[in-house]
Formats: sequence, C-alpha cells, structure tokens
Amino acid sequence: MDGNGRWAKQHGLPRFEGHQAGAQNIHPIIKYLNQRRIKYVTLYGFSTENWNRPEDEVNGLLYLFEESINKYAAELQKNGIKLRHLGHLEELPQGLQIAINKAIELTKNNTGVTLSFALNYGGRLEILDALRHIIAEGIPVQKIDEQLFNSYLYTAGLPDVDLLIRTGGEFRISNFLIWQAVYSEYYL
Repeated sequence: MDGNGRWAKQHGLPRFEGHQAGAQNIHPIIKYLNQRRIKYVTLYGFSTENWNRPEDEVNGLLYLFEESINKYAAELQKNGIKLRHLGHLEELPQGLQIAINKAIELTKNNTGVTLSFALNYGGRLEILDALRHIIAEGIPVQKIDEQLFNSYLYTAGLPDVDLLIRTGGEFRISNFLIWQAVYSEYYL
C-alpha cells in the first residue's frame, strides 16, 4: 500500500485523497485474493517512520484505518478471512486499537485467507523486539537458530514472503518484513 500520496500529487489532489483511493482498493483486492484461495496476504499500512509525516496526514491515515476496519470486520468474518496485526498496537489511538482487537477476536477462528495488517510496523523494530524477548527469557546463544528466531517475530506461524508487490513502483524494501522477504520475488 504505497505510492498513494505520490499518486495524489501527480493528479493535483491532496495527499489524503490518494490515501482514501488506496484504501478503497483494498476491499476488492482482498476479495479477489480470497476467491483465488491465496492463503497469506500482508498489507503494510503504516510504518514506524510514518509518525514523522505531518500531523494532519498521520491523523487522517489512522482515522481511515479505524473506519475501514470497523466497516469491513463483519465481512472478513463472513468470508472466512482471519485478521492479524503486525507492529506496536499500544502506540496507536485507542479507537483504532479497539477496532483492531475486535476484528481479530471476531475472525480468530477463520481458516481462509490470513490477512496481516502491518500498522505501526518496522522490520528493524520487529527484529529488535524478537531479540529482546529471547534475551529476556534467558535463552542460551547456542540454542538460537532460525526456527527459534522466527518464533519470536510478529509473523510467527506464517510462511516467508514469496512475492512482494510495491504498488507505488519503488524498488526498495522500506523496512518491511526484512527477515521474511529475504528470498521473495519483487513486482513493481
């Protein structure tokens, strides 16, 4: 989910209108992927670096996420889609936290597409959090291998990324799933 602000600028529109247009495209994309039985999809909605954007843009994005999750949670449930959150939930506005937790609870037993929504997510932060938890649990260095490390990531239990699509056309990873996307194909 990138390039929405650039798209708006190219069309002489405010950045927020680009974000709205991007959000409107998510629903049909998820519906299509579910029909094609794609099992795992991760959307990068808001990075830890996005807090550095202008306050009105940040607030608009966070409101848009809350509104969209509230609007589509029941449909996710109905269509068998399971929602997961990746990132630091506690730093998001309370209304958005409630919407995310409610949708996760509503869809937790679904077995169709697993839709992971990365909000307030950073790949480096994810790796640091995994390391902090491993250290806090006192796991000896000799016991740490890829399998154990994977189990401490936000994406524990999910397969590695096989295809990473950059909708904005940028050829960079942008701090997104940097551990999990190591062997993925890129589509611009």
